[in-house]
Amino acid sequence: MKRLLALFALVLLTGARDPILVPEVSQHTVQVRQGFTGTELLLFGAILNPEGTRAGRDYDIAVVLKGPIQSILVREKRKVAGLWINVDSTGFRSAPLFYGVASSRPIRQIVDEKTAAIYELGLPSLQLSPIGTIDTPVQERFAAGLVDLNRRGQLYQEQDNGVKISEQVLYQARIALPSSVPTGEYTAETFAIQKGRVVASAISRVEVRKTGFEGAIVRFADQQSFWYGLLAVSVSVLMGWVAGRLFALV
Repeated sequence: MKRLLALFALVLLTGARDPILVPEVSQHTVQVRQGFTGTELLLFGAILNPEGTRAGRDYDIAVVLKGPIQSILVREKRKVAGLWINVDSTGFRSAPLFYGVASSRPIRQIVDEKTAAIYELGLPSLQLSPIGTIDTPVQERFAAGLVDLNRRGQLYQEQDNGVKISEQVLYQARIALPSSVPTGEYTAETFAIQKGRVVASAISRVEVRKTGFEGAIVRFADQQSFWYGLLAVSVSVLMGWVAGRLFALV
């Protein structure tokens, strides 16, 4: 409440022309433990008119939760002689491992294609840059395949009418994180849109990290990669030797 009152005072004193967004996230740190079945993030906040009055009817809100960004190799499988095999592949230089967008109305109704592409609003507007030279139809096919694969795994989500605006000032959206959510740094970006134009944006940060035994393994692999690799090979050799001895006794 104090933060909101201070914001009212700031707007009135500075005479700001653009609307002001005050975003917040229910969890800035998501801890992935053994048996983690997923969770739900609440992204909420307030939007104020330049005069410090309530807004909501004049603005649409879109919220994008995205991250971590990595290069991804996509393989295409086809059925050959009754077997599914990899026949082609392409890489994308920077693609989010998770992408979720929620909006107060369908994206196509509140911005045009150019604006959606600039701010990556909506799954069709994700900017997936291929590695190397690739024909446009092929690029589009692989990009569509990547989006479809992640969408079926709940790692890519799009919610039309997923943002609720109340009292002409407060907004909230819920985005589900599945049990397979990747660890790393995420950005939660909120956009205020008026008459097809993004008039304000604000970013919050979210970290998804493993804790407990799994977290210790991940940290050990990151910090001591040589010893982790040596240990993994040693364990594999030991398990193979034990399995061989057991089969020899049967």
